[in-house]
Amino acid sequence: MIRKIQLPLQTANLVVGFMVWVLISSLLPYIQEEIAIPAEKVAIVTAVPVILGSILRIPLGYYANIFGARIIFLVSFVLLLFPVFYISEASTYVDLIIGGTFLGIGGAVFSVGVTSLPKYYPKEKLGLVNGIYGAGNIGTAISTFAAPVIAAQVGWAMTAKLYLVLLLVFAALNFLFGDRKETKVKTPIIEQIKGVYKNEKLWFFSLFYFITFGSFVAFTVFLPNFLVTYFDLEKVDAGMRTAGFIAVATILRPVGGWLGDKFQPLFLLMGVFAGLTVGAIILAFSPSIGLYTVGSMLIAITAGIGNGVIFKLVPFYFNKQAGIVNGIVSMMGGLGGFFPPLLLATIHSMTGSYSIGFMAFSQVALVSLVLVVWLYYMDRVTTAKEVFNSTGQGILVTDVSGTIQSVNPAFTRLTGYTEEEVLGRNPNLLSSGRQSKEFYTTMWSQIGQEGLWQGKVWNKRKNGEEYLELLSISAVKDDSGDVTRYVGTFSDITPMDVKGSRSI
Repeated sequence: MIRKIQLPLQTANLVVGFMVWVLISSLLPYIQEEIAIPAEKVAIVTAVPVILGSILRIPLGYYANIFGARIIFLVSFVLLLFPVFYISEASTYVDLIIGGTFLGIGGAVFSVGVTSLPKYYPKEKLGLVNGIYGAGNIGTAISTFAAPVIAAQVGWAMTAKLYLVLLLVFAALNFLFGDRKETKVKTPIIEQIKGVYKNEKLWFFSLFYFITFGSFVAFTVFLPNFLVTYFDLEKVDAGMRTAGFIAVATILRPVGGWLGDKFQPLFLLMGVFAGLTVGAIILAFSPSIGLYTVGSMLIAITAGIGNGVIFKLVPFYFNKQAGIVNGIVSMMGGLGGFFPPLLLATIHSMTGSYSIGFMAFSQVALVSLVLVVWLYYMDRVTTAKEVFNSTGQGILVTDVSGTIQSVNPAFTRLTGYTEEEVLGRNPNLLSSGRQSKEFYTTMWSQIGQEGLWQGKVWNKRKNGEEYLELLSISAVKDDSGDVTRYVGTFSDITPMDVKGSRSI
């Protein structure tokens, strides 16, 4: 029973964590009425919680494997009581910076669930499971929508204190219903990092999540104040619009995970980054709230799907190091939400426009699209290489003149020749001399006419031992029909009595 409730419990934990994470940005329009914040520092106040919320994702993902999600969630919620109370009593800009920094713990808990939950489900369902868990970022929408409404009635300080009750309730729920018997993984963190940091996929996924989740977080903390100051919207209206953005991105996250289970995830990411590119271009040139809404919704849709797809890829490629990799990738996503608001604010202060910043975002998304396409084709090449190297049959590849270009490990095992010894040579070094010239003439004539020949051939190993092989030779042609290379595959079918006589 305890195992079955981990997905809903940990998803609810993430909702609460993200609600606290965006507490300041949700209440900022009301906070500014009582606390003077320099215009050029507003973006810093909203971005500061993202810093610790990003950096802490690595250790929290690691310690979730060491101690289990129950302990990490419980401790995180207890620790969050202090900055939330401190913010509720804040009276200066510095107070908001100090309290906001430690609100980052709420965003850091994301890496706990994506590390813990895959232990309970088969690999083919991880996209959907992580997508459902990731939908817990709806907590940002709840805070963005509800906090201003409550603050309008009871004030922003009392609204912040209400979050203390929520944290205490969920600390108790994790103490009572968290899984005490969760599988633990105790590989040292340095050893885990050494095992993954040279893998280029780690850094590709980090970049992709930097863009998709980063855009989600950036718009979450940027939109409420931006809509009020740029479009002169009412605070509650701006909060509702921002909540709509968050809701769309959040609902589509499990959809993205489910799609990642059903289809090629890298194909889906191509569509994601194409959509982000177009959405950012619309924002760069939008003259009205209507077009701005269209661009924002396109980013919400593609970012939401992208967030789900990426966390289908992480456990698929990094099953044994999921904790540390989830931490690194999710950290980069969090940092992706830190820089854009600061960049947009800086560009606006220098030029009086946000268009350059949105255009820069579109170019980063376009570069990511190119990288996904490249990664897809490199993945296909890697798969083909793995098949080439792991097959039990010997494989020999020559150019059109018959010069050996490549052989696989099975070739070495069957013939005794290493790849270095045969590259650049002709396959006739294997000839036993048993077949006549007419035999080879007939064989190559059939290959020329039909593109394929199969038969039995006596060849000779490096040590001089003769063996009978079942050989297939195929002509590989390009799009114009010209032969570019020949591929031979063979297996040893020497009769047992012959093998026995050779061994005596």
